Amino acid sequence: MVDIAALSALIEPEAKALGFELVRVKMTGGKSDPTLQIMAERPDTRQLMLDDCSALSHRVSDMLDALEAEGRDPIEEAYRLEVSSPGIDRPLTRLSDFSDWAGHEARIRLVEPIEGRKQLTGEIVGVEGDRITIDLGKHGRTVIGFADIDNAKLTMTDKLIAATAPLSSEGADEFEDAPDDIDVDPATAEDKH
Repeated sequence: MVDIAALSALIEPEAKALGFELVRVKMTGGKSDPTLQIMAERPDTRQLMLDDCSALSHRVSDMLDALEAEGRDPIEEAYRLEVSSPGIDRPLTRLSDFSDWAGHEARIRLVEPIEGRKQLTGEIVGVEGDRITIDLGKHGRTVIGFADIDNAKLTMTDKLIAATAPLSSEGADEFEDAPDDIDVDPATAEDKH
C-alpha cells in the first residue's frame, strides 16, 4: 500500500519549485489500473495550464525515477502518472480551500454521521479555526470540524462557473460555425453545394 502522506511530502517541493500549490495526491484505479493522480494549481490563478501540467509531470517523473534507481521507490508496482488542474468542481482538500471558496456550494462527506447525516450539501459560510460553517438551506447552518471531513468538493453552479471563468479566451473567436445551407457528407467530410 502506498503511503500518500509520504508521497505528498516528496511531490510538494517539486510543485513548489515550479511555483505551484499541491492540491491533492491520490492513488486511483486499484490493482487493475493503478494511477498516481496529482492535482496542482497556480496560487494566483487557481488554474494549471497544459504546459504547467507537462512541466510538473516531467519533474515528478524524474524525481520518482531517481528514487527508484536508488532503491527507494515509494510506489512498488507499475502505475500511470496523471497531472491535472483541480477543475471547476474541485476537491476541497485543505482548510484554506474552505475559506477561499466561501460563498460557494459544496458537497461534503463526513467520516462519521453528525445529527444522522453523513453527507452535507450547502453553501460554505466561512472558517473559524479548524471549524467550517455550512448553510444547509432549509436545514439551517451547521458547524463541522475539518478533521470530520472524509472528502469534499465544490458543486457546479452558475456562480462557480462565473468565478472560475478562463483567464484567457484568446483564439476563441477564430472558430466559426458552418453556414446552415451547406450539407456535409460524413463519408468524405467534404462540403456539398
